[in-house]
Amino acid sequence: HGIQSFLFGAALCSLCLLYIYPIPSNTEEYWKVTAIDIFAKTGTFMAMCLETIGIIKYEKFISMILRLDYTQPVSDEYVTVMDTEFVDIPVCLYLPKSKSETPRRAVIYIHGGVFCLGSFNTTINRTFKKLLAPQYKFPVPYEDCFTVVKYFLQDEILTKYGVDPTRIYIAGDSSGANLAAGVIQQVQNDLEFKHKVKIQALIYPSLQILDFYLPSHQEYEHGIILTRDLALKLMSLYFTEDETLPQAMRRNEHMPLESRHLFKFVNWSTLLPEKFRKDCLYSWKIQLFIARTYGYQSFTLNLYSCQYDLVRDDGLMYVSRLQNVGVQVTHDHTENGIHAALSLMASPLYLQLGLRMRDMYISWLVKNL
Repeated sequence: HGIQSFLFGAALCSLCLLYIYPIPSNTEEYWKVTAIDIFAKTGTFMAMCLETIGIIKYEKFISMILRLDYTQPVSDEYVTVMDTEFVDIPVCLYLPKSKSETPRRAVIYIHGGVFCLGSFNTTINRTFKKLLAPQYKFPVPYEDCFTVVKYFLQDEILTKYGVDPTRIYIAGDSSGANLAAGVIQQVQNDLEFKHKVKIQALIYPSLQILDFYLPSHQEYEHGIILTRDLALKLMSLYFTEDETLPQAMRRNEHMPLESRHLFKFVNWSTLLPEKFRKDCLYSWKIQLFIARTYGYQSFTLNLYSCQYDLVRDDGLMYVSRLQNVGVQVTHDHTENGIHAALSLMASPLYLQLGLRMRDMYISWLVKNL
């Protein structure tokens, strides 16, 4: 009875939040999205309560809940799925069974999960399994991803798997897109790499941790599935388990004191299209993405963003920044899209939106790679 009462109380709190912060009425499959959001908010509320009373860590409970919707990748008549390791780092390989007269294209996919959770993306389904925070903090996940990509781009490995070195593609969703963007910048700008990546896709990417008062952060603070509190809690674990960090991030006071005075000189809201600025007030403004971009000139990027998404503006500003330096960018913005839609393609938590995004993603990949 105690457990039932706890679950009922958590669900009731989620319904109250839904009443205070309603889902936009034009959301596709409104009632299904509402049910998914209630489930997500109930889970995060329970995680907070259980961690507070010392039963289980916040991130471990959420990971346990997400595993209920996990689908183990299996081989079929078209593809062989195998777990292996590249330089002692676990990866999941999908190898086509049909023979090819010409070298094959290759896709490297880095899963999301706010750096702490496994991906349950049925589009590619754990094509890249990285070690996760908080057990493995920054920069370990990034270094693992870079090490695997560097290993795969060697001539002998490409030959082993019959891959065309001119047709290699890297992609990631959410925090996986963050890692993919970082890896590709290092690969493209490093003269030691004989082979480069041809194209990249970033799916509702989370690309910066500097400013948590962007318009989308303010507008969708209590958004669908991914809330500001959830993002801050899990993202901070990527760096430390010290609770003072998420508290400072919540106030936008997490940047070093010695550099904070520089923030007033930059207004990065100018990178956002006018309709997305929403006249939001910032506590300070800083510049996004100071990494070198000259290696991007011969590179094609496809970026998918969603309107009802806490990290929407990360992607929008990245598109603007790259276009400003002449990078070829295809940007698909889904007006009624939500974060993690691609992870919602299996019964019972499937959305037509996720299926359409998957088809759009695969169609662009086939056409451009």
